[in-house]
Amino acid sequence: MNTNKKEFAEIRVIRGQKTGMNILFVVPYVPNLIRVRPYNLIRHLTARGHRVTVLTLWTNEQERAEVEALKQHCHDVKALYLPRWRSLLNCLLALPTSTPLQAVYCWEPNLKYQIPNTKSQFDMVHVEHLRGACYGLEIKSAISNQKSRIPVVWDSVDSITHLFEQAAQQSQGVSSRLMTRLELGRTRRYEGWLVRQFDKVLVTSETDKAALEKISNVKPEVRGQRSEIEVLPNGVDMEYFAPGNGTRQVGTVVFSGKMSYHANATAALYVANQVMPLVWARRPDARLVIAGSRPTSAVRQLAANHGGRIEVTGYVPDLRTPLQQASVAVAPLLYGAGIQNKVLEAMACGTPVVASPLAVSALSHLQDGMDGLVADTPQAYAEQILRLLSDDALRERMGAAGRRYVEAHHHWDAIAAQLETIYQRSMEDVQRTNG
Repeated sequence: MNTNKKEFAEIRVIRGQKTGMNILFVVPYVPNLIRVRPYNLIRHLTARGHRVTVLTLWTNEQERAEVEALKQHCHDVKALYLPRWRSLLNCLLALPTSTPLQAVYCWEPNLKYQIPNTKSQFDMVHVEHLRGACYGLEIKSAISNQKSRIPVVWDSVDSITHLFEQAAQQSQGVSSRLMTRLELGRTRRYEGWLVRQFDKVLVTSETDKAALEKISNVKPEVRGQRSEIEVLPNGVDMEYFAPGNGTRQVGTVVFSGKMSYHANATAALYVANQVMPLVWARRPDARLVIAGSRPTSAVRQLAANHGGRIEVTGYVPDLRTPLQQASVAVAPLLYGAGIQNKVLEAMACGTPVVASPLAVSALSHLQDGMDGLVADTPQAYAEQILRLLSDDALRERMGAAGRRYVEAHHHWDAIAAQLETIYQRSMEDVQRTNG
């Protein structure tokens, strides 16, 4: 990906600006209610008075419609179609190289022509995910020789290396294990190198920060000096995800998430095959709802194998419905990275959560037994689920406590304010460098 610097807009710092910042936000997939992190950061940055211009890619008509909806939440959106053949070609060309397939999957050469014209001025460039890092590198190269350089922040979100290390050992899908083992070495090298290419790197949890520090050899924060890597947690739209007004379905347990994602598929098989039989032994009326788009064939088969006790919904237009109707939510993740939105969203809906230690590891303030329940074996999961199903007062108390926890620690506006501070410090650091 060679850079022709004349193809890019001139991007300059507005020195001494006291009003909102002008932010170029590059995200390789359409921000929406499922891709909650970029969607809510953009929305709340705009609400805080900043002008956010989004560059993104859409892959189907639903996403194209979501581009139009996104325009009401920011200054401007420039979006291009990313056909599947382009992603497959990108991966095929990268296969014999040392570049991870993830890093090239969303490369669309024409997207760089969508960068606003030379009359546009930005204070900050924000690039999301390993799949979007290629655009950040292009922009960094294009502006590197300008007199007034501006910061480019890369939001890694999670450490993909850390995720692949776990998936290679624990994923129940053969294709997932093969793919992660193919990608692991090249992703470790590439992610470690990427950390040093940007002015600031963001992740959602301390675990992911430590993983990136390890593979990049960057020094952790010492003696008051800021690390190159900062934690910016995920939040919840507290107005959208809220307790419902209807009656909860007795004995219903819900597990939510994108079911094509190997970590979620593995967790779904685990809870269905190892946990729920222990629950059914004492509560034969209990039901498991697996709610999320594009379930794998193994997950879909669960509904047929368990005679109506398991429902696999596939895509649901409003994820709040299964969360608000269930008596208990579970997050039995055996491996994963970052903050688990499924936990926060269930808690925001007032649904008590039983989760694995990994699923709540990024929630540093959560207290087991007060805000949620933690389990690490099938027997422990079953016991906690049965406790909640049999005790109306406990369910109500823990549901309310979970809601209060999310309100206190994961409101998107507070997280947008934290990002605003990171931007400001990055601008000050670059201005000192510019002299």
